[in-house]
Amino acid sequence: MHAWLEWARGPAFVFCFSFMLLGLVRHVGVTIWEIRRTLRRAGDRSLPLTAIVKATLTWLLPADRLRREPLFTATSILFHVAILVVPIFLAGHIALWARAVGVSWPAIPNALADVLTILAVVTAAGLIAQRLAARATRALSKPQDHAILILLALPFVTGFLVMHPGLNPFDYESVLFVHVMSGNLIFLLMPLTKLTHAALLPGTQVVAEIGWHWPKDSGSRVGAALGKEEEPV
Repeated sequence: MHAWLEWARGPAFVFCFSFMLLGLVRHVGVTIWEIRRTLRRAGDRSLPLTAIVKATLTWLLPADRLRREPLFTATSILFHVAILVVPIFLAGHIALWARAVGVSWPAIPNALADVLTILAVVTAAGLIAQRLAARATRALSKPQDHAILILLALPFVTGFLVMHPGLNPFDYESVLFVHVMSGNLIFLLMPLTKLTHAALLPGTQVVAEIGWHWPKDSGSRVGAALGKEEEPV
């Protein structure tokens, strides 16, 4: 198991993390290219930057949605906060980066990391339960949507057991292997699944705004295609 663990923390991690970075960079690059191409063709090239920033902040902090769907929205917000903060600011993870590339940053206390870890697992289970319970979300959710939530929770479950050996009923190195490999798998799937929104989120509202900037003469072209070019709009 020790050899497998070294492989998971070495070559497998390097490959999966590199794949994630290259894949996300590609997504961002393609998105920027499409934005430029659409703007060049658009009749109206003005962009309301203030409105776009406001819409982005509203999406990140959905006060209206929090009032309409308080339980689901609060669960989703807490889940996203937990899964972002713990992997980035856990002292053990920062120590690994410092040892590997000589870069470090402030860490959160281990007690807070424990709380956020438990919160990540509980909210992941809550999101799955709420999606299954509500008819609208149940109809829209696919099996892979639930599988991704389970996969995202797995490193937190195993990480908590690794950090608390007294609560771990399994072999330590086996649990650590599952912890590392589940993280590697998340890196690998990030450019291939809905997890891509982690990189594309800042540009979501820009894309939505540009989507309504039609090319010049698009109205007359639609009319011609419908055989109604002589009719008033």
